[in-house]
Amino acid sequence: MSSAASRPASAPFGPGHTDDLMSFLAASPSPYHAVANTAERLEKAGFRRVEETAAWDGTSGGKFVTRGGAIIAWYVPEGATAHTPYRIVGAHTDSPNLRVKPHPDMGNQGWRQIAVEIYGGTLLNTWLDRDLGLAGRLTLRDGSHHLVNVDRPLLRVPQLAIHLDRSANDGLKLDRQRHMQPVWGTGEVHEGDLVAFVAGEAGVDAEDVAGWDLMVHAVDAPAYLGRDRELVAGPRMDNLLSVHAAVAALIAVAGRDDLPYIPVLAAFDHEENGSEADTGAQGPLLGTVLERSVYARGGSYEDRARAFASTVCLSSDTGHAVHPNYAERHDPTHHPRVNGGPILKVNVNQRYATDGTGRALFAAACEKAGVPWQTFVSNNDMPCGTTIGPITAARHGITTVDIGVAILSMHSARELCGAEDPYLLANSLVAFLEG
Repeated sequence: MSSAASRPASAPFGPGHTDDLMSFLAASPSPYHAVANTAERLEKAGFRRVEETAAWDGTSGGKFVTRGGAIIAWYVPEGATAHTPYRIVGAHTDSPNLRVKPHPDMGNQGWRQIAVEIYGGTLLNTWLDRDLGLAGRLTLRDGSHHLVNVDRPLLRVPQLAIHLDRSANDGLKLDRQRHMQPVWGTGEVHEGDLVAFVAGEAGVDAEDVAGWDLMVHAVDAPAYLGRDRELVAGPRMDNLLSVHAAVAALIAVAGRDDLPYIPVLAAFDHEENGSEADTGAQGPLLGTVLERSVYARGGSYEDRARAFASTVCLSSDTGHAVHPNYAERHDPTHHPRVNGGPILKVNVNQRYATDGTGRALFAAACEKAGVPWQTFVSNNDMPCGTTIGPITAARHGITTVDIGVAILSMHSARELCGAEDPYLLANSLVAFLEG
């Protein structure tokens, strides 16, 4: 799989894809940046932005919609009918982190601090003693949004010295409210300091800022790791690794008018806290976009029902590689390994949406792409997490399969994957979207 000559036609990506992933991770410190970067890639590939508030037409070609930290993109081939089904790759743009509170300026004992709230299932200790930047969006009084990214050491959550906590190595206990507020300087605390600083970084007047959605991020860049550079360490792989692979796959198949399906990228926000948002998988965004596309092509509700009945979604999210130091935490007969190809995620209690039909569909796509694949099942004593997969299946009544890339350090400020797995995933997605 390492050379272009050895890859099937439906497997266009090689090691350069992983290099590009690292650039995408570094440039996307917030869901809003991830959406902006995805939109830029789509526009360069000939996709055009459509507004939710505008009337849509039924023309062929690539289109996309953005809303906050979510983006839906699709390509309508020439000759597509009103009841042509969809092939969807679903993912999410958000990652566990620390997010700035509405009244951010605080301090104690001569230290200036920023008040943050814990977002998602964060591994708290991974944010300690790490150089942190600040990114997100500002909302101005006129309703416009401005992205901001302070991608340099600005904040730090300092850990208590072991001399003052002799039991730290026996089990670190962190109070989410008292121990996780980062410092960013010394001196007196003045209300409005942070907003004024961030507004200056964004090039806007602080008095015009009416709201903000800001979060911290580790500023150390993604990097290859290992003797043979066979690993990649970086932030937000859960789940920008899947977003990056999905947009690359969508662009790879766009322009082909022999596709039997309409390929779709659906990247949602707020998966890490339950998806219950207008930009989350629990919201109406995906269904509305798919339905409007049917109706724009002259379709009826009957056409919509026919299209949905044959639609398939791959919910692509990271999963757990077997951990060398905690192998007993994994199912004894299912040990996904890094660089072993994407994983099929199975849970009979519907924490994942995969069934036997889904397994067959995914296996066929991997076989077509010449990509190896693996299966993940949780240890019965270790209840697994969940994804947008079951939500998508239940909300829209479409066949959904949960897949992803096996990683270590999930929900850490810095995660670890195999260097080959990102492009193996992308190649399997191309084959899936091709049908």
